[in-house]
Amino acid sequence: MDLDTVRTFVAAADAGQFQEAAAELAITQQAVSKRVAALERDLGVRLFTRTPRGAVLTIDGQAFLPHARELLRVAERAAGSVRTGSRPLRVDVITSRSAQSGLMRAFHQAHPEIELGVVMLHDIDAAVAALRSGTIDASFRAVNAPGRPLPEDLVSVRVLDEPLELLTGPEHALASARSVPPARLAGHRIWMPGLAPGTEWAAYYDDLVAAFGLTIEATGPNFGSDVLLDTIADTPALATFMGGHTRLVWPAGHGLRRIPVTDPVPVYPHSLLWHRDNPHPALATLRDHLAAAVNHGAAGTWVPEWAADQSRTST
Repeated sequence: MDLDTVRTFVAAADAGQFQEAAAELAITQQAVSKRVAALERDLGVRLFTRTPRGAVLTIDGQAFLPHARELLRVAERAAGSVRTGSRPLRVDVITSRSAQSGLMRAFHQAHPEIELGVVMLHDIDAAVAALRSGTIDASFRAVNAPGRPLPEDLVSVRVLDEPLELLTGPEHALASARSVPPARLAGHRIWMPGLAPGTEWAAYYDDLVAAFGLTIEATGPNFGSDVLLDTIADTPALATFMGGHTRLVWPAGHGLRRIPVTDPVPVYPHSLLWHRDNPHPALATLRDHLAAAVNHGAAGTWVPEWAADQSRTST
């Protein structure tokens, strides 16, 4: 059923004359007649009786009128759900406890009037595809990993350098340290299950290992952060890396230690990605908010060279 014919029918029913309906719709009276006739053919009934005073609804026309109005209301709601600025700003973060999630919480506190839709896409390929299709408006990712440049229609701007911390149990050899340099971690077992080859995280930690002679074990299935914390708490020989802005809660009996890594401070570079043709007005507000609080490239920090290159070339 053509919505233009339905809209014309409602206008004619409200006006009581085809001529007034034509003026309201900015079309000719002949066009009104043709649209009404087309709708009557579709429905198989007469909707109006023409009289010297104008157009009077038939019994069938009276029955159809409330449904016609509802059709137009539904169509308007459907269009409004995707109209620029009328739908939530959809942003991808890695996990609910991550630094990216913290950035979005701060944005929401600063701009509570902006409706948000937060999603969590673990895989960067899925995030890129969602950005290009318009399923999401922005995504927080680490970097452009070597050999995997972003498509030309996506923009990437580095917004946060998150310092790494060493997480140990209470019996670990470094548990009492106030800080630890990366070079001192050589020979210690650092366990990071789920660090899959080919991911942006693996690319980062591969360079960290090469730069400081570390050993990172990615063996075993990834059962999530709770199991990781349990294992670290109970195994003196194991430690793991975590972001300094990552929010984790563990039982008091675990006695876990979060130890800053310093001299230099390895930082995990977070970038905001979006499609350069995305028209959502709140996206510009998010970019401005992040730019005002941008924190990267500080002296005494370390990132892989390709991450530093990405920061210099992204605009």
